[in-house]
Amino acid sequence: MNKTSIYGLTLEQLAAWLLAHGHKRFRATQVWDWLYRKRVTDFAAMTDVHKECLQLLEEHYAIQTLNEHLKQESADGTIKFLFKLQDGNLIETVLMRHKYGLSVCVTTQVGCNIGCSFCASGLLAKSRDLTSGEIVGQIMKAQQHLDNAGQDERVSHVVVMGIGEPFDNFDNMVDFLEVIKDHKGLAIGARHITVSTSGLADKIVAFTDANLQVNLAVSLHAPNDELRTRIMKINRAIPIDRLMKSIDYYLEKANRRITLEYILLKDVNDRKEHALELAELIGDRRQLATVNLIPYNPVDEHSQYQRSEQQSVSAFYDVLKKQGINCSVRLEHGTDIDAACGQLRSKQIREA
Repeated sequence: MNKTSIYGLTLEQLAAWLLAHGHKRFRATQVWDWLYRKRVTDFAAMTDVHKECLQLLEEHYAIQTLNEHLKQESADGTIKFLFKLQDGNLIETVLMRHKYGLSVCVTTQVGCNIGCSFCASGLLAKSRDLTSGEIVGQIMKAQQHLDNAGQDERVSHVVVMGIGEPFDNFDNMVDFLEVIKDHKGLAIGARHITVSTSGLADKIVAFTDANLQVNLAVSLHAPNDELRTRIMKINRAIPIDRLMKSIDYYLEKANRRITLEYILLKDVNDRKEHALELAELIGDRRQLATVNLIPYNPVDEHSQYQRSEQQSVSAFYDVLKKQGINCSVRLEHGTDIDAACGQLRSKQIREA
């Protein structure tokens, strides 16, 4: 029988569970320290925790619920992990090196139902949500890889942008964020965490109300409904006007910057007129909005899309800057391996 990952419990949830089972609250802090500071992978290694407490935990929980199935390493230091879950499903996690630190991109679902027409993640439909423990487990696996390398490095940044729609797995995602932010554990700063959504407007409002203090990125990818519906079917259910109203709610209540992600597709959404239309859509929001222009990683199954020419990327960027829009071009990582999110997983499943 598969056990639940103990990584899925916040410190408060672990303390409440132990109290309900007749143990002192301080045991939770002890266990937490062994999990996230000492990063042991076996309950038996928790030498200062009462034996009865450890036996209870081992009966109900597991520490290791992900196994490394495959690992690809890029010349730029990027590592893409393919993990096998207890039920045999495969998920991707990416460790990236930046000048500002080490970031991990985590997956939140097995497959994706959003169905963006350019994306490798949606090649396989969603079969289930990941538990919060399975999401935390990805960070722990990446950190354990760093620990084993012996360079005293730590994961400093997290992006929730892997396979799946994070806001479609909202509660588990929130618990995941609470675990990795906890100052007694991994202590990853809220300002070093970014959650990306394809635009679930109601969940953007709920995310705002939760006041998690983490960064928000919204996958926009088009400046008008006709074009966005063509490349992102979610726009049929949540058109741009409704999406922008939820963004306004976030900007007004959270008073935090937001990133609008825009994948540049050759001769589809990368013309100067698209840039002008995007600038007009952003309008007065420009003080708190940044556009992140993303070079497209081609996917064999989506051969109708190609990467924009460099001159088109530069021209698009220049138009936005001249319109007073904060923007940047995303640095690429792992281009010599299966770079597109979901690409390695779908390839492995096809070849199995």
